[in-house]
Amino acid sequence: MRKNFFCFVLLLTLFAPSFTYAKELTFEKSEFNGIKGLLGNGFVEDIITRQLSFQQDESDYIVYTVKEGDNLFRIAYNHSVPLDLLMEWNNLENTLIHPGNQLIIKTDEQFKKQYKPISIVADATQEFLPKTVAQTNSEPSTAEKELTVTATAYTAYCKGCSGTTAYGINLRENPHLKVIAVDPSIIPLGTNVWVEGYGYAIAGDTGGAIKGNKIDVFIPSYDEAMQWGVKKVKIKILD
Repeated sequence: MRKNFFCFVLLLTLFAPSFTYAKELTFEKSEFNGIKGLLGNGFVEDIITRQLSFQQDESDYIVYTVKEGDNLFRIAYNHSVPLDLLMEWNNLENTLIHPGNQLIIKTDEQFKKQYKPISIVADATQEFLPKTVAQTNSEPSTAEKELTVTATAYTAYCKGCSGTTAYGINLRENPHLKVIAVDPSIIPLGTNVWVEGYGYAIAGDTGGAIKGNKIDVFIPSYDEAMQWGVKKVKIKILD
């Protein structure tokens, strides 16, 4: 009778909504063997393994609350995750976020090893651009402000370039990001924008020749940057 009662209590403990941690389930070896015989070899171990897996899943991500001045590019960069995956985890169609929004950010070490930012050579191509962003480059219907600017292009390997922007973005390690250089007196650094022919981007860099209504768009491929040339484009300030 005592063994039957013990088994009943153990089962309640294992299936309780609180998912009691496995190390709290202590009992004598002889009693454990009796339970295995009653429930079947591996049954108890399987339940405990499932509990541990459940608890591990809970700790594999954090919930980040967007603060004033945040932007999606900076959040992705600060947490060492690709922008397109951050957007995918949170079902975002573009890079617009607002203070108070909550974002899921995966923190699992295996994930970080798998998706560690990679360095590239100068002939990188458009395949590095985030798929989600590339699919949502349609012109936004609303904007805080709209300008017509002269746009040129640059790479992370231009003469005298360090590869790190004025806003702290390492373009050599994150070639998939869409970044433009601006005159901060016209478009403040950190501003989310949409650029005709380029898509959603962040005002994340400056340049000695970028004054007034001029911008420089970052393109990872040297050949494609040269093909861009000099254009008059429409730019929308999104926040």
